[in-house]
Amino acid sequence: MSSSLSFILDQVSKEKNIPKEILIEAIESAMVTASKKKLGAAREIEASYDDETGEIELFEFVDVVENVENSYYQISYEEAREIDPEIEIGDSLGLKLETEDFGRIAAQTAKQVIMQKIREAERESIYEEYHEKVGEIVSGAVQRVERGNLIVNLGSTEAILPRSETIPRENFRQGERIRAYLLKVEITVKGPKIVLSRTHPGFLIRLFEVEVPEIFEGVIKIMGATREPGVRAKIAVTTNDHDVDPVGACVGVRGSRVQNVVQELKGEKIDIIRWNPDPVRYVCNAISPAEISKIIIDEEEHKMEIVVLDEQLSLAIGRRGLNVRLAAKLTGWKLDVKSASRVASDFDQLFAPFAELEDFNHTAMELLYDNGFRKVEDIAGSTVEELADIIGTEGVDPRLLIERAAEVFHARQEALEQGGEPDGEEAADDAADSDEAGAPGSADSDEAEIEAEDVEAEAETEDNEAEEAAVSVPVEEQVEPSQPGGDEPVAEKEAGDEETEKTET
Repeated sequence: MSSSLSFILDQVSKEKNIPKEILIEAIESAMVTASKKKLGAAREIEASYDDETGEIELFEFVDVVENVENSYYQISYEEAREIDPEIEIGDSLGLKLETEDFGRIAAQTAKQVIMQKIREAERESIYEEYHEKVGEIVSGAVQRVERGNLIVNLGSTEAILPRSETIPRENFRQGERIRAYLLKVEITVKGPKIVLSRTHPGFLIRLFEVEVPEIFEGVIKIMGATREPGVRAKIAVTTNDHDVDPVGACVGVRGSRVQNVVQELKGEKIDIIRWNPDPVRYVCNAISPAEISKIIIDEEEHKMEIVVLDEQLSLAIGRRGLNVRLAAKLTGWKLDVKSASRVASDFDQLFAPFAELEDFNHTAMELLYDNGFRKVEDIAGSTVEELADIIGTEGVDPRLLIERAAEVFHARQEALEQGGEPDGEEAADDAADSDEAGAPGSADSDEAEIEAEDVEAEAETEDNEAEEAAVSVPVEEQVEPSQPGGDEPVAEKEAGDEETEKTET
C-alpha cells in the first residue's frame, strides 16, 4: 500500500506538472476532512505523510487532565501515562486513528477533496507557466471553433484566439498547426484564460527574432514596429556594429529571411527601415519610399508638416493613407503630408495682403510660415517681440506687419457679420482650415487630398502597388533627398560616411 501510494503520487506529479508536495498536502487535507465528517467537526485532528513508509497517519489531540469532564477532548492522567510515561498534566497527547473504520461516505469525501485540490493546483501551475511566457510565440493545434473564436490546444491546456486577433481573410482547419503571440493570461472562475493574437506588433517582432540570428543575439535591435494586419507593416532596426547592415541582415540573402516572416503573416508587406536618433531623419526613413522636399517641425504639438513633390504625394500618403499612418505610429510624431503646389498656394494666399509692405521679402515670409504662421489672425495675435525674434530687426517693421494683419482680419470679420461672402483669400483660408481639421495621417484627410489634387497619380500608384513584391525595404532618406531611382522601394547599405548603395527587393 505504501509503495503504491508513493508511485501514484510520482505519476500524477509528472502528468499534471504539479509538485509532489502539493499532492501530499491535498491528501492530508482530504483525510482530515473525512475524519471530521466521521468523528465530528469539533475534533482536533491532524494528518501526516511518512516519507519512509509512504503512509498517511491521522492523530487526534486531546488534553491531559486529572478529572475528565469531556471524553471527546480530554484524557485522564492515568490513561495518558500508559501511552506516554513522560506525559504531564496540561500536555496535549496525540492518539493515532485507524483510517479503515471511516466507511464509504468518508472515503468519497476524501476523494472529492483530493480531486478539488488537484484541480486548483493544476490551474495555478498552468497560470504560472504561461504567465511567464506572455509576449512570446507559442504554437499549438486548432481544436475547434466557438462563436468564431479558435480554440487552440497548447498541449497542457487550451488557449483562445479571438476572431478580432486573427489576420483578415485567414482561415484554419481543425488539427492545423498554428503559431501566435501570447497576449495575456487572465484568472477566471473556470481557471486561467490564455488569449493569443496574430495581429499584435509583438508577433512581428518575435518572428524577426526567430528568423534573424543577429536580433536574437542582440547585435541588431528592433526600435519599434507597427502593423496594419494583412496589409502592410513597418519595423525600425539599428545596430552599434559598423560592420553589420541592420536592414540587409533582416532582409537576408535574396530576401530569404523576410520572406519567411511574410509567409507567416499571409503575404503582409513589410517595410524594414533604419532607425535614427534624429527625429527628422527617422521620419524621412519611415515615410519612404516617397522623397521628401521639406519638413517643418512643431515641437510644442509634436507635429511635423511634410512637403513632397506633387508626383510623390500619392506615394507618401499611401493607399487610404496607410503609409503615412503607419509612419506616424512608428515614429510617434503627428505627420501632415502636403504637396508642394498646395503649400505654394497657401503661401501666396497667406501673404498676399502684405505685398505692399516695404522690405517684406520672401525670406521673412518663409520664416513666418515655417514657424507656424498659417493664417492672418496668427500674425495679428502675435507680439512685436515674437515676430522680431523670427524675422529679425532688419527688413519689414514687425509692428506694421501686425497692424496690417489686424486690419485684414477685422475687415473679413465685418464682411461675415454683414452677411457678405468672404473674399477669395478668406475662402482659401477657410478651405485650408477644413483640410487641417482632420488628424494628420488619418485616412479621411489624406484621401481627400488625393482626390482633390492627384486622382490620376493615385490610380497609377495603386496599379504599381498591385505589381509590387511582397516586401519593400525603404531608403534611409536625407533631409533633402535626391530624386528617386524608381517606384519600387529599395534598401540603403552604408559603405562609408557619405556613400550609399541601394538594394532593390
